[in-house]
Parts: sequence; C-alpha cells; structure tokens
Amino acid sequence: MLSRWADSLYWMSRYIERAENTARLLDAQIQAGMLAGGQEQAQEQWRAFLELYELERAYLANRQAVSAEGVLSFMLADASNPSSIVSALAAARENARAVRVTLSPELWEAVNSTWLELRAQMRTPTWVRDPGRQLDWVKHQSHLFRGVMIGTMLKDEAYFFSRVGTFLERADNTARILDVKFVAHAQSLGQDQQRADYYYWSSVLRSLSAFEIYRKVYRDVVSPLKIAELLIQRVDMPRSLMACLNELLLNLEQVAPRPGMQSVRLAGRMRANLQYLAVDDEFEPRIHLFLTEFLQSIHALGMAISDDFLVPLTAQDWRDAS
Repeated sequence: MLSRWADSLYWMSRYIERAENTARLLDAQIQAGMLAGGQEQAQEQWRAFLELYELERAYLANRQAVSAEGVLSFMLADASNPSSIVSALAAARENARAVRVTLSPELWEAVNSTWLELRAQMRTPTWVRDPGRQLDWVKHQSHLFRGVMIGTMLKDEAYFFSRVGTFLERADNTARILDVKFVAHAQSLGQDQQRADYYYWSSVLRSLSAFEIYRKVYRDVVSPLKIAELLIQRVDMPRSLMACLNELLLNLEQVAPRPGMQSVRLAGRMRANLQYLAVDDEFEPRIHLFLTEFLQSIHALGMAISDDFLVPLTAQDWRDAS
C-alpha cells in the first residue's frame, strides 16, 4: 500500500477516535464540575483540562478567563482550535475523501454524513443549552464509524492501518483521562470526601463506558486503585491501556513487512511493561508519573509508526497533528 494512502487511513481513524475521546473527557469534566467544592475549584479543574492538552495559552488568546462554557465552546465548536471536535471530524472527513476508493461506500457515507450533520448542528444554539446531548451524539457517531468499518471493509492493509490509528489514539486518550482525574483528585479537598469520591470516580468510569464493567468485575466500593487496575491492566476491558496495546501490536504485525521493526518492538516493549506492572498500594502515589511516561512512550510510538510506514513527519509536524 502507498504510504500516503496508509497515512490517510491511519489519521482518519485517529481523528474519529480523538473526537469521541474529547467528548468523553469533556463529559467527565462536566460531571466532575458539578461535584467541585465551589466555583474556584471547578475553574481549576477546567484549567487542568486545558493544561493536559497544552492549550491554555491558545484558549486565553481570545478569552479573558477559564470557564466551563468557554472551554466547552473552545473544545467542541471552535474551528480555529486544531484539537476541537469540529476540527477533528473535519480532518477525518478530509483524510477519508483522500482515500475514498479504498473505503466501502457505507464507511464513506458514515464519515461524510457525520461531518455534514455536525456542521449543521453548530449553526444552531441547541448544543449550547445541552452540551451533554451533543457530546453523546459525537460518541454515537464514532461507534457507528467503527461498526460500519468492521462490518463492511475487507480485512486488508487498509483495515489494519485504520485500526492501528484507532488503538493508538484510544490508548493516548485513556491515559490522558486517567491522568487529569488522578491529579485533580489529589488536589481536591472536602468535608464529605468519601461520598464525593464515589460520585467523582463513578463519573470517570462512565466517561470510559466502564462503570457497569467495574461493578461486574469487583462488586464492591469504587476505589481509585481498582479503577487504575481496570483501566491500565485488564485485558478484557475494551478501553484499557493493555487492551489497546494488544490490538495495536496485533494490527502492526499484520502490516509489518519484516519482524523487528522499530514500531513493532516499541509496542511490544510497552505491552510487556503493562503486563508485568504491579498495580498495588505502592503504585498509587506514582500513578501520575507512570501515566506521564506512558504518554511520552505513545508519542514516541506514533513517531516510529510514521517512520516505518507512513508519510514521514518532523517532530513539529507530529506535535501539530497530535
């Protein structure tokens, strides 16, 4: 397969997954903000969200203060923000258009109609009154995209490159959601902390479609350490880091022309590190450091995949795209 086609398929899936995960993180922020101990603490949580994506400076360039309404508008509907949902879905559609001949008609229609519908929705004030409903719609369209891909595409290199993009982006965003939530929790204070913790961590689990899974697996009180185990190491949890690395490595091996390529070795090493990680009481204070290092490894893996298979990117090009 030509590198430019593989590149477009890879980024098409990354941008679709990015839109969904941005919607998930925004939804978690909205729910956590309802539990914050006052306006100042809620504002700090939204600032932490912007810092996680390194977007605080870009946000404040046109706005005076950090607020829930401002961040939602910036991350959902601002076309000048390359990390917004609107920008992600526009980029997904452009990449899909570039490789339309390799896509099934149903998959192209799913991507194209999602972009057209979102553009129409952004022209009305409905999403401002009910951002949660808009975010649910974004998640639903991402589910539709993956379902149509699995159900209609030939399982060839085009499919495998698309799946590589999906799981790389999913691993990155699961780590980001966990990181911002563990940092925010470590900084939070409150009189009724135990009750607040339950609702806080429940909102995190729901943002990753993991609440019912947690109840089925652990059957007891929601605790941060068990959440970390579920979302980092459980191979049967679809959005866990371990599940993402398993799928990522499997699909990379399908397109690797030879064993031992840089990206395959790096993905294998990351998976082994997760497999033998001890998620225990000693690990809990180091979660932020672990997730920071994992995000750095994901960035390095993305660069390696570009070097091995795709249109070569400079470090600055990669930062602009990711």
